[in-house]
Amino acid sequence: MITPFDDFPIHQTGDPIVQTVSADPNHYDRYFFNGFDADGAFFLGGAMGHYPNRGVVDAAFSVIVDGVEHSIFASGSMPLGRATRVGPIEVSVPEPLREIRFTVDPNEHGLSCDLVFRARTAAIEEPKQTIVRNNVRIMDYTRLTQWGTWEGTITVAGRTIEVRAESTFGVRDRSWGVRGVGVQAPTNFPPSATQVFWLWAPLHFDDMCTHLAMFEREDGTRWMESALVVPVLTAPDAPTWGEDIVEPEELSGIRYGLVWQKGKREMESAWLEVAHDDGRVDRIEFEPLYTFRMRGIGYMNPHWSHGSLHGPLEVGYEAIALDDFDPLDPSSIHIQTLCKVRMGEREGVGVLEQLAFGPHRPTGLTGILDGFAG
Repeated sequence: MITPFDDFPIHQTGDPIVQTVSADPNHYDRYFFNGFDADGAFFLGGAMGHYPNRGVVDAAFSVIVDGVEHSIFASGSMPLGRATRVGPIEVSVPEPLREIRFTVDPNEHGLSCDLVFRARTAAIEEPKQTIVRNNVRIMDYTRLTQWGTWEGTITVAGRTIEVRAESTFGVRDRSWGVRGVGVQAPTNFPPSATQVFWLWAPLHFDDMCTHLAMFEREDGTRWMESALVVPVLTAPDAPTWGEDIVEPEELSGIRYGLVWQKGKREMESAWLEVAHDDGRVDRIEFEPLYTFRMRGIGYMNPHWSHGSLHGPLEVGYEAIALDDFDPLDPSSIHIQTLCKVRMGEREGVGVLEQLAFGPHRPTGLTGILDGFAG
């Protein structure tokens, strides 16, 4: 079927855009956003995903304020035109790779926003993430990441928060490909042990940004790693893509230390060391402020998990005090900890995302969800 996107020269196959290159039900296309006041007064998260082989579009917006994580969710039938709106939640792109708008219309749940993300860096392409199990690609996707600022307003529980670009930083990404979403098809393959160890740390400093992305196996060997120094834009109209951008500096020799809170899979302290080509070593120290549970934007949420089926349209809401989360519930394991960070004389802010299922010997984790024993 022909849709409006076919009017643009963007085809990757001989088929109309509405037809994905495969019928894999795990095919997806997603927006992700986070943002945070530099002093920790609030934290926001947002997401929207399209799952064309499931006929689903879903989205969520979440904000932590006064120790409570408030979240609104929407899921419904995906329109053929790939509209980036579901229920009260909409993503629009005034200028690709430079400006994104995220809105939640006023609604019965009292959580709404009108926010604009503006790029602080060029967009970077992370290394492709692929896992093949039983000769099946169960994960195979590309992700771009970009640092920026937010401005606008958030209304929550009768209170309006002014979001100012000079003090509100964040990261947004776009990813697309194949990743496990929704109910998985049964197979005759033997079950495999669950093990994931993932760290992701996009950080803001005054004069630059830094990045870490890393997967490790149970024994600490890495199957994906990337560390970068990402230059900030030199002017509002500086290029954010293409041959004219200032390329990030790729770093090597990645070392880290991570201490879990006792009984949890959540950081108590962390540090990171990376090496430059000239032999200089930078050390980044992380000082945690508080933790955002990614279930607030659908990741492993027991009702609103990405790609799950909710009919033509369902909208819902939850509000959970940070102290009331069960840290070992599966829906609470995928987290982003807001941190003050220091690198030599530089001070900055950012998140350390942590996802640790199964054992991980280097940091002392055992079992599937066992908390750190100390």
